[in-house]
Amino acid sequence: MSTSINERIHALRAAMRKHNLDAYVIPSSDAHQSEYVTDHWKSREWISGFTGSAGIVIITPQHAGLWTDSRYFLQAETELANSEMVLHKQGVPHAPEHNGWMRDHLPKGGKIGLDGQLFSVSQIAYMQKVVNGNDLAIITDLDLIKEVWADRPQLPDNQIFEHKVKFTGKNRTAKLTAIRKSMKTQGVAYHLVTTLDDVAWTFNIRCDDIDFNPLAIAYSVIGLEEAWLFINPTKVPKKLGEKFKSENITVYSYNYIGKFLLTLPKTEQILINPATLSVCLSDLLTSGQIKKGATISTYLKAIKNSTEIKHIRTVMARDGVALMRLYLWLTEVLKKDTVSEFEVAEKLASFRKAQGLYHGESFAAIVGYKGNGAIVHYRPMPNTSAQIKGEGILLLDSGGQYEDGTTDITRTFALGKPTVEQKRNFTLVLKGHIAIASMIFPKGTKGVQLDAFARHALWQHRLNYGHGTGHGVGFFLNVHEPPQGFATSVARGNTPFAPGMVTSNEPGFYKEGEYGIRIENLVLCVEDEKNEFGQFYKFEDLTLFPIDKQLIIKDLLSKREIDWLNNYHQKVWEGLAPLVDKNELKWLKTACSGI
Repeated sequence: MSTSINERIHALRAAMRKHNLDAYVIPSSDAHQSEYVTDHWKSREWISGFTGSAGIVIITPQHAGLWTDSRYFLQAETELANSEMVLHKQGVPHAPEHNGWMRDHLPKGGKIGLDGQLFSVSQIAYMQKVVNGNDLAIITDLDLIKEVWADRPQLPDNQIFEHKVKFTGKNRTAKLTAIRKSMKTQGVAYHLVTTLDDVAWTFNIRCDDIDFNPLAIAYSVIGLEEAWLFINPTKVPKKLGEKFKSENITVYSYNYIGKFLLTLPKTEQILINPATLSVCLSDLLTSGQIKKGATISTYLKAIKNSTEIKHIRTVMARDGVALMRLYLWLTEVLKKDTVSEFEVAEKLASFRKAQGLYHGESFAAIVGYKGNGAIVHYRPMPNTSAQIKGEGILLLDSGGQYEDGTTDITRTFALGKPTVEQKRNFTLVLKGHIAIASMIFPKGTKGVQLDAFARHALWQHRLNYGHGTGHGVGFFLNVHEPPQGFATSVARGNTPFAPGMVTSNEPGFYKEGEYGIRIENLVLCVEDEKNEFGQFYKFEDLTLFPIDKQLIIKDLLSKREIDWLNNYHQKVWEGLAPLVDKNELKWLKTACSGI
């Protein structure tokens, strides 16, 4: 039975009274600290009506609040409008500002309830540190959502499939050997892996349990001689199960993970990542067993091997052809009619599917026409999306999941004659994009050190944007893949770049209610020269699609920037020309001509 948001809040408050709680906290995450979650764990969305991927809800007897950052302000204001849910605007993305609010607004000595499966060890430790200022107690074993969400979806039971070595470049044995080498160096006998992309990468498995990310709901424990995979056994095909057995990998049921941890020797150490391990699982281990550190495979999978890089280059060309065919289709339609943003997203997916080895979108396509382009994480819906006309600016941010790679590209198109202001701001964004793309930097350089170069041209005009400049990208895995990235915060930009890392380069500018601008390519970190000052690195552009020259003011570009643009367009031409027909070739030649 469908209920309103206010009715759901009322039901939760009734459950809170039974446990004498002063607040209940509902995050966006699942038991694996995933960015995208399966329907079973969309508790925050269910209780608030907010569909963005980042945010946290706190319910008290008198207040219902959603905390999220500037990427989602406009979206949240719209989606919360018809309920008592109040938007709290975070100053910094992912900042836990809600903890300070609870310290300042809950009664001294009050009780905070939450489901500890959904909160990491680090999150609870930080929350406890903040709320201690008001003697607040945190109860971590209360899944009140289970009590009030009557028709809550079950966990998915999709079958896993093997990601073939011809794509991955390394088999399970090689990956487990690399992980065990690090384990021995760190002096641990076991490694608990809870993040779904790390499990998928390590065991070369993929699945369809979560939208956009080809992952299976699973845990794993890796020992020095054997490994254990915790997953619903019905999800494992017989032949793959036999392979696991022959490789000393034992499959247990997903829910057995807790009991299994209790069987591990108290005298041996197990490596856990406090940023991703739930407090519920951590509580099953003794302090003597725990060694805190990074999940080993997170860094290993960030360094793409030569086989993966070869496939990524191939998939970028096919993806560029799909986007080109979408653009040509759109321009033809707009000569006679309008088309909805939602239909554009659907059409682009169909063009990608036609390219082969396609497994779905890597995230919900952002098709933002005019003012909708200023909503950073906008998603067009079937019945509410805008009608696109042959005028104004269209921001299109999209990506595909292919067996041979993951793509993520943003282009901003002028559908009519752009204004001087729009062209100026686009060119400033382009200057920032080029600054990152052409960067040469010494080994050890981190994303937090480079992020300002992308913003410099905008800053000179007192302009800025409220999101990071780039994130790591997986290989037929998560489109947002740590650890590296271009970011203003040390927490998200503190990993040095290394050859083999694939990262997005996506500065932008957004004018609320009018238009959005973003230019995004994926770049590969590669070696440059080595001299008496050490090893230097640089970036290679992987994405192949023209940048709209209608939006560029050439006089604002330096000779070096013009050379970069012309060289990039020559690369696009060489990459896409062999894959297109005669009519497409004509458009491509014009789009890639020099300025």
